[in-house]
Amino acid sequence: MEETLSKRFVYTKEFDEKYRYDGKDLGAVCKNGHTIFKVWSPTAEQVELYLYRDGKSDTYRREQLRPGEKGVWSLEFAENMHGLYYDYFIMNNGKSLRTADPYAVGCGCNGERSMVVDLSLTDPEGFDQDRAPERPEENIIYELHIKDFSHDPESGVPEEYRGKYMAFTVSGKSGDHPTGMEYLKQLGVTHIHLLPFYDYGFTDEAGDHNQFNWGYDPVNYNVPEGTYATDVDNGLVRIRECKEMIQALHANGLRVVMDVVYNHTYEEDSCLNRTVPGYYYRRWANGKLSDGSACGNDVAAGRAMVDNYIADSVMYWAKEYHIDGFRFDLMGLLTVELMNRIRKELDAEFGEGEILLYGEPWRATESPMEEGTHAALKSNVHLLDEGVAMFSDDTRDVIKGNVFYEEEPGFVNGASGLEERVLCAPTGWKDAYEGFAPKSCGQIINYVSAHDNFTLWDKFVLSMHGPKALNGKAGEADYTKKYEDVLAVNKLSALIYFTCQGHLFMQAGEEFGRTKLGDENSYRSDPAINMLDWKRTEEYSELVDYYRGLIRLRKRMTGLTCKSADADKYITDKKVLGEKLVSFQVENPGAEMERLFVVYNASDGEATVALPEGTWFVLADAQITDCCKPVAGSDNTVRVAAQSGMILGRKAE
Repeated sequence: MEETLSKRFVYTKEFDEKYRYDGKDLGAVCKNGHTIFKVWSPTAEQVELYLYRDGKSDTYRREQLRPGEKGVWSLEFAENMHGLYYDYFIMNNGKSLRTADPYAVGCGCNGERSMVVDLSLTDPEGFDQDRAPERPEENIIYELHIKDFSHDPESGVPEEYRGKYMAFTVSGKSGDHPTGMEYLKQLGVTHIHLLPFYDYGFTDEAGDHNQFNWGYDPVNYNVPEGTYATDVDNGLVRIRECKEMIQALHANGLRVVMDVVYNHTYEEDSCLNRTVPGYYYRRWANGKLSDGSACGNDVAAGRAMVDNYIADSVMYWAKEYHIDGFRFDLMGLLTVELMNRIRKELDAEFGEGEILLYGEPWRATESPMEEGTHAALKSNVHLLDEGVAMFSDDTRDVIKGNVFYEEEPGFVNGASGLEERVLCAPTGWKDAYEGFAPKSCGQIINYVSAHDNFTLWDKFVLSMHGPKALNGKAGEADYTKKYEDVLAVNKLSALIYFTCQGHLFMQAGEEFGRTKLGDENSYRSDPAINMLDWKRTEEYSELVDYYRGLIRLRKRMTGLTCKSADADKYITDKKVLGEKLVSFQVENPGAEMERLFVVYNASDGEATVALPEGTWFVLADAQITDCCKPVAGSDNTVRVAAQSGMILGRKAE
């Protein structure tokens, strides 16, 4: 029946002009001892409110909402109804459907009932004083799943907090090999990017601890996911504990990025669709749902109330939960106009650029966009505000090879003929080709691994030692083996993207050779496959130290941290020195080392490279980063080990 109603709706701009509502008061709002319920449902014939004392008991009260202007139905009570649960029965074409409130800020187990929440009563102690750490000179983003962080018994997190929000409120082990929060602090990253933690589908919040999902299945956009709460039945607990997690990250010097998925919902039969059948989803001219997300549906960004919903949701998380950044899943299904609006509204509220915004500039397949809008795709980067960044698949693929073909190598792991292309990465592809024209490197997120596809370690093991390896070493991939050549190219790949202009992004565990044993799509695999294996931080401590040093060093590379439109001027003298051997220089204004000389050697042999004039110091090589070693010898050359990089610095005179 819902499908029939959805197909029957035909969107027009006149519908938006007639019913667009710009108020910020939809949902159940507690204020001055009163509670006001408002829901936008312009096609409804009747809206009835059902109230419940908890998340499981029967209805104890039913009331009719009153229709108002712009399709908004409302009802006010002269009492604070904080802690009660509710839903609506909305009638369209004589048929009444139960639905949760799409504007709810609280819910019960599995999001089946909405919850009335007086948000002022949900703050943990001191949350009103919570502030983000000072804005860093450079953004170094660490992508992390909440359950992955502490599922491992070796995480140092008490059992009752493992896989939960509260895991971030304990320090983890201390000493030579810290875990948990202590590890994050010592690593030196600036932002923790958390995979989706709004209320999502697929997992049963009341189920066992071994369920797992990445969370790209939105149900209630403005409510924290209950799987990560210590009590799934009391809808207030997830709110308070989510805030405690963010508060703890801030207290430890880390900003928080929220992964958001506004491009599709878990299923079309959502609370959005039950509230206004057909409005929130795109359809082709023949009535078929579009599926540019490859998840069954596409949210109709570009329509007035869809855009209002998304923009207001982002602002809600930023204000209520103190979120410091947002990563947009399949941003190519959203519009340039919406992304620029979100950028503008966040800047007006928090200050220009204070909130980080970035997303995936692609989509799975075509999707019908509304007239007058532009998809927020890579090809439209020139239309996006400079404060909206996008993942650089160019940097990723030139370094390690295509993510969809395990055997295909990149520059570091065996490919030939990529010398010129890899030299486009340091300037954030500002001087590249193929029609990609970012306004500045500030629109670029440099990375080599994320939750999608193979981990970096697994990609290298497969491309260099797997059954399809093209380098003459084909065999049975052993992900648990400490291959020295894999370790070397892991270091080289890190050195490359850490010497590229733009923002830096890394998957949690990349710095200790994280493996998922070849599972390239672990979105609902066993948590034992997905979890951070904290023992690897000891086994691969040299790799961890290598990354830590790069992070410290990067923060002093002023010529690389600059995000201005002309930042590429600081990178000079790009040269192809030989097969798989390139170099360039970086002006480093205001730093102790006023000029940098960077070499990438992806060949199988040691290379001798002539240095520019002056006295040079090695800041990073194949074994160590953030050092300061005089160059040995007097012939003004340096030896760069096989499958390694080198960063040298020259002091200001």
